[in-house]
Amino acid sequence: MHEHPLRPRRDGRVPSRTERRCDRRRGLNTIPTPSSTVEFAASRGPLVVKIGGALLESAEAHGEAFDGLVSLHAAHRAQGGGGIVLVHGGGAQVDRQLKLVGIETPRIEGIRVTSREAIDQVVGVLAGSAHVRLLGILAARGARVVGLTLSDGGLCACRHTTRYAFDAGEVGEITGGDGAVAHTLLAGGFMPVVNSIGLSANGDPLNVNADEAACAIARIVGASGIVLLTDVAGVLDAHKQLIRELDAARIEVLIADGTISGGMIPKVRGALEAAAQAGCPATIASWRDPAAIAKGMGGTRILAPLAEPSRR
Repeated sequence: MHEHPLRPRRDGRVPSRTERRCDRRRGLNTIPTPSSTVEFAASRGPLVVKIGGALLESAEAHGEAFDGLVSLHAAHRAQGGGGIVLVHGGGAQVDRQLKLVGIETPRIEGIRVTSREAIDQVVGVLAGSAHVRLLGILAARGARVVGLTLSDGGLCACRHTTRYAFDAGEVGEITGGDGAVAHTLLAGGFMPVVNSIGLSANGDPLNVNADEAACAIARIVGASGIVLLTDVAGVLDAHKQLIRELDAARIEVLIADGTISGGMIPKVRGALEAAAQAGCPATIASWRDPAAIAKGMGGTRILAPLAEPSRR
């Protein structure tokens, strides 16, 4: 993974153009302040974008969102960022298929408990029908797309998850990987489109939470930023107002009081983990605003804990 050292401005100022040039000469990336525009395209490294099944469910009505993604990919490439790696889920489509065949899969803490009976159906949707449909939508808009599972080209190494207190069944977690396949595709002008199906060391299919997959891929490819696109504007407070920024402590408070619940829990925790471990901004934003998508703006910005400065 490519490392991108970061140095935030502790006084809250937006750094000047001269300061940014000096930072670049020293190999540093300046973290934008909350009041500044998050210009992903100006950063080195690809941008990882995750979309969910809600957008795929209403693709015809929200074609502008896909136009925005294609525009973002082109702009990011043109400005030297490399382009985007698109990761997708498909929970709504999986729910419909499981209901059709009469299989129940409860959710605990926003995670789908996936039985051996259910995994084939999940694979058929996420790596099959939903995946191919998304490739077609993007290709029709001029994107040069290449579809991948998590394990293709060694992108992600997966195993059965051990992170939950409950038995999640055929649910996987990512333990590492190699970003070479993604970088090779991006260098050729392609947009990698990755579904959330992985393989264990024994070759067994695993259902990986798509938000967690996107965050892991951001670490693996050395992303300049990660955007989790949802059907809401970002994380909302108790009054349904957008929260512009969250840090680790505030996230846990809002989970404890129920403000953040359900599927938003792994989103914010995954985004925080991505920001901390990948060293890049993590934003939860809405696909309903194509202009914001194309500019890489908006949503709730998840702040990583700052490293303690060394004492001399």
